[in-house]
Amino acid sequence: MSATSAVAKEISEIPSATVRFCGDSGDGMQLAGTQFTNTSALAGNDVATFPDFPAEIRAPRGTKAGVSGFQIHFASEEIFTPGDQVDALVAMNPAALVTNLADLVPGGILILNSEAFDDKGLKQAGYATNPIEDGSLEGYQLFSVDMTKLTRLAVESLNLGVKESDRCRNFYAMGLVFWLYDRSMEPTLRYIEDKFGKRPEIAEANRRALTAGFNYGETTDALHSQYRVAPAKLKPGQYRNITGNQALAIGLVAAAKLSGKELFLGSYPITPASDILHDLSRHKNFGVRTFQAEDEIAAVTSAIGAAFGGAMAITTSSGPGIALKGEGMGLAVMTELPMLIINVQRGGPSTGLPTKTEQADLMQAMYGRNGECPMPIIACRSPADCFEVAIEAWRIAARFMTPVMLLSDGYIANGAEPWRIPQVDALPTMEIRHPSASENGDEFHPYERNERLSRPWALPGTPGLMHRIGGLEKQDITGNVSYDPINHQHMVDTRAAKVAAVANDVPLQEVDGPETGDVLVLSWGGTYGACATAVTRARQLGTSVAHAHLRYLNPFPRNLGEIVKRYKKVLVPELNKGQLIMLVRHKFLVDAIGLNKVQGKPFTVAEIVSKIQELVK
Repeated sequence: MSATSAVAKEISEIPSATVRFCGDSGDGMQLAGTQFTNTSALAGNDVATFPDFPAEIRAPRGTKAGVSGFQIHFASEEIFTPGDQVDALVAMNPAALVTNLADLVPGGILILNSEAFDDKGLKQAGYATNPIEDGSLEGYQLFSVDMTKLTRLAVESLNLGVKESDRCRNFYAMGLVFWLYDRSMEPTLRYIEDKFGKRPEIAEANRRALTAGFNYGETTDALHSQYRVAPAKLKPGQYRNITGNQALAIGLVAAAKLSGKELFLGSYPITPASDILHDLSRHKNFGVRTFQAEDEIAAVTSAIGAAFGGAMAITTSSGPGIALKGEGMGLAVMTELPMLIINVQRGGPSTGLPTKTEQADLMQAMYGRNGECPMPIIACRSPADCFEVAIEAWRIAARFMTPVMLLSDGYIANGAEPWRIPQVDALPTMEIRHPSASENGDEFHPYERNERLSRPWALPGTPGLMHRIGGLEKQDITGNVSYDPINHQHMVDTRAAKVAAVANDVPLQEVDGPETGDVLVLSWGGTYGACATAVTRARQLGTSVAHAHLRYLNPFPRNLGEIVKRYKKVLVPELNKGQLIMLVRHKFLVDAIGLNKVQGKPFTVAEIVSKIQELVK
């Protein structure tokens, strides 16, 4: 759908673009960004996004604390990050402008809602003068548009109230940016019908606002050029746009089906993990049971009970909730029951930066429980990767009869990218066997182990398989309570050996780049995209640099020690003060070098390239 052009416009073909919508938390910027993302994905572009939410639930309107943003990087080639800087910035008020302008490239497109730049709005943002008028924005392509007035004009015949009319401004901004980047309005028009169809006057208002914004770009003399990004050459297949939390939820359901298990989630809502609970609660048709507990302790112990009962048991949280689950996780380790503990990391400590990203819970995952309490740790690297990691984490848990910690982070959880939907017959099979009375004779030994040191997963109620369960130390083989010091040493060593044996059951670590060289970039979690792109860029500059990204953090892949010693220097970028680097130094005795950042933001590619070049020089 498009208007008849009244002005001849130039269309420039570009390989990629990065756009950011920002405004007050009530301005609908997340919706604008999501719709632009979906439209770009349907156009065939590769897409990476970075939603940025305000930390305060009800920050005063028009203040810096209340600014919400959504960044979209879309391209005609494969991309791994949401972009270092933005090519076009849409700011709905002065606070949004002052907090986001530094990320706009020199000469970039700047679209402002001029109506919000009144005395009150300027004062709240800390401006002494109006930047639209004082010449401070001359280094950008500035387009000052009274979106409030034009939106009201577009919907005035519908007789809506002022507040309801103004809520359509995000659709006006969407329409303008859709025109700017030659995007179709059809997907968003379908969304409007699906979302607001039961309120026809609201649906019509949003349609009119979207079309008015598009037509403004088409007909005004202010915007004289459009930009077009061709479809990307992605692997053939069926794709959908997916966030990390959505991919985790789908992956968990798939793992349950692949292993023939009912899925139980015991969880307590916490940012940024809550969407996993929300998504799984929609899949009752797949036998999924979700329990919103009264607190984190009840959440983890309910999952332990479900695991004892034979279900695929999961509990989800973020760092503060994982701290509360500590004793429960120890119980799961002691009872040697398979379950998944998912930590979607955020900025800490305490409440910290609840809507910002960080990866500072690795040491908590390794050691954040009393006693000698080892647990396998696996981490996803991107939104789409969450699907595979969910399946792999459950495979390890069920195969080795142990709880597994799965680490995500806020950047992965809320970010989105195209996900190539796999064929069902290409997914791994998982056969889980429970002992029966007939194959065990008259005497059942609940802590008798197989070649992987895994004990049997006996279902309660099976005749002849009654056994003790609980947090007191178990006697080897029998599972009776034991205070014998030699037995305790043996059981502690055995549980540790079982976790260490996971290394023999996971793939060898792969390296992207030369087998030896000046620098190895070693990364984990959500830093993957920035590190992979930075290494590629550094190699284009002539640097001998390779990249190894870790999925398995405890135990490490069995060939990692050999890899890190083949390079002159090892660089470990982390969104923490240096946690993986401590483990690598301790385990392999290499003098790894850290690149650390705790600003609630992911690494930029430029930051990592600069550090690589510094190490080489």
